[in-house]
Amino acid sequence: MRILFSCRPAYGHLFPLLPLANAARAAGHEVVFGTGEAFVGKVRDLGFAAHRVGIGIGDAEAEARRRHGEDAGVFDIGITMFAELLPLATAADLRPLLPELRPDLVIYEQSDIGAGAVAREAGIPAVSLVIGRSMPPEVLAVATERLKPVWGTLPADAILGDACVDVWPDSLRDPGSAGVPTVFRMRPTPVDPDVPLPPLPADGFVYLTLGTVVFGATDVLRGAIAALSRLPVDVLVAMGPGDPAALGELPDRVQVAGFVPQAEVLKHAGLVVHHGGSGTVLASLAAGLPQLVLPQGADQFANAGALSALGAAKALVGDAIRIDAIEAAARELLTGPAARDVAQRVATEIAGMPAPEKVLGELVSWAS
Repeated sequence: MRILFSCRPAYGHLFPLLPLANAARAAGHEVVFGTGEAFVGKVRDLGFAAHRVGIGIGDAEAEARRRHGEDAGVFDIGITMFAELLPLATAADLRPLLPELRPDLVIYEQSDIGAGAVAREAGIPAVSLVIGRSMPPEVLAVATERLKPVWGTLPADAILGDACVDVWPDSLRDPGSAGVPTVFRMRPTPVDPDVPLPPLPADGFVYLTLGTVVFGATDVLRGAIAALSRLPVDVLVAMGPGDPAALGELPDRVQVAGFVPQAEVLKHAGLVVHHGGSGTVLASLAAGLPQLVLPQGADQFANAGALSALGAAKALVGDAIRIDAIEAAARELLTGPAARDVAQRVATEIAGMPAPEKVLGELVSWAS
């Protein structure tokens, strides 16, 4: 079978697709990717064929700001980006490629809606992969209206289409997939960049990261470092694509790296302090670790709320992200068992979810 994977050119959008893509390749299927220009080379370096499809999130934001003005609100900018500019650009690039690629199945991460729309238009089975929490109902209603020209005839869900792969465990099931007719459940399976493991502190250290999108929020990182340095604990900071030098001089028990093999790091950490991106949320839960979430945008606020409600994390939002508050929350999470106990129960639940290899077989049967 020939399977087309489609994603935004960003690590948090590519990496969630890789467990299924790797399983497909291992099973002998022909795999090809469509993604933005900035990630075509990165995908090819992973051993997959890749075509330039769509534009990057930064390009879409620049165009949205040009249309609305620099003083436009986050809501208007975001809706224009994700319900118009990004899906239409993907659809425009992918539509003429389909006769050449002739995929039997299209798998797209949930924000790359244009790929699902074009596949549906061409009569090709398509399934979305859930990579985040769903929008609030009032936001989803506006997005659905804006997505009508993309889809033509709307599917059951304007974001997830008529079929999806859901990686959230039952304890944190998102209501977004409830209206999708066909849902495949899959264990969240972290895929790390091929980078060496840095020297790690003794087990039980604090792992601090703002991921690969909001890594530039250096004021938040500096504040978190200042807070955590007050505790009797070592700290490993992962900057992703950011420049470690941007943090300046560091306290003695703090070390900084760029990209790290996160799943391996989490095996040794005692607490994760992070932005609330879905990848880090799920990887930390799979490792049974308590979390302190400092959300910066997108679905990170929803993730923070869901984790806090479950009892697996503490969250500080907006003006509450202060050095004293970070110190107090981290201290409680490191010394108290409550959040760790909840996280370890969820880890057991995640371990029992279907593996990517099994889900791939289900998808192939379904598409056939």
